[in-house]
Amino acid sequence: MDSNLSESQPVLIADIGGTNIRLASARRGGGISDVAVRRCADFPDLANAVTAYLETLPAGTRPRRGAFAVACPVAGDEVRLTNLDWRFSIAGLRRELAFQQLDVINDFAAIALAVPHLGADGCRQVGGGAPVADAPVGIIGPGTGLGVTGLIRTDAGPVALETEGGHVTLPAMDGEEAKIIEVLRQRFGHVSAERALSGPGLVNLHQALDVIAGREPGTPTPDEITAGALADPGSAHGHTVETFCRLLGTVASDLALSLGARGGVYVAGGVVGKLGPAFDRSDFRARFADKGRFSGYLAAIPTFVVTDDMPALRGLAETFA
Repeated sequence: MDSNLSESQPVLIADIGGTNIRLASARRGGGISDVAVRRCADFPDLANAVTAYLETLPAGTRPRRGAFAVACPVAGDEVRLTNLDWRFSIAGLRRELAFQQLDVINDFAAIALAVPHLGADGCRQVGGGAPVADAPVGIIGPGTGLGVTGLIRTDAGPVALETEGGHVTLPAMDGEEAKIIEVLRQRFGHVSAERALSGPGLVNLHQALDVIAGREPGTPTPDEITAGALADPGSAHGHTVETFCRLLGTVASDLALSLGARGGVYVAGGVVGKLGPAFDRSDFRARFADKGRFSGYLAAIPTFVVTDDMPALRGLAETFA
């Protein structure tokens, strides 16, 4: 921290996704306040979105520090959002906003940093298993894209991994899934997990299933698919969502095996949040543990749905305020 900055001063925290930007003010020991959610499409760039928020704060409370979580890799000064046409220089944005300090990390790294602070009211368990103390934790979240990260415990405290695991190759566990991947391969070339496990991925899945069934591909929105599935689980929308949950279970279990995430796997993101208890009744958990010789290993790992509505902001506040 800059030596000229007091820990009691507010920090502007922001979670910048492909669809929405969430902003708030945070103080050490004082929690999060002045939360605002804005559509990214309403602003030409990040600087305008942040400036508009700062202008709403009471006089004399403007932060001099910022901590931002962005839905893209952070490697150096130049940042380019993956699913949004925004890019910025960290140093340039700090000067434009008149901040003395600006930290920028990956959005799912911020969510990972929130996991130790969620508590029972910030998540719910799906299925069995129990966390192993101090073991790695996995976090996966379908939203506008697919966020993937891990949390490793060290003597110096928890360390969040900044990964692009949402772009691993999507696997198939049965014949229908193999057909889905082939349809998507003809369209996209490489079929990453994000192509199916995200808001746009729900639409991709629905259209691929239409092709396989010999139907003209429809153009529903992600919200229409989830609403249709909740209203009629036996409908085409219901089939899409159940396929989504199975595929998510497979990718989440791959993450658990790769990290040795015996501390648990947490599912975040807006898509699963919209499904509510229907997600708990899906085949997600059964597919998560369906790994042949390692099924017992995975059955012992608990899975949780993050129900906190602003986990990235919470992670930023806990880390940078």
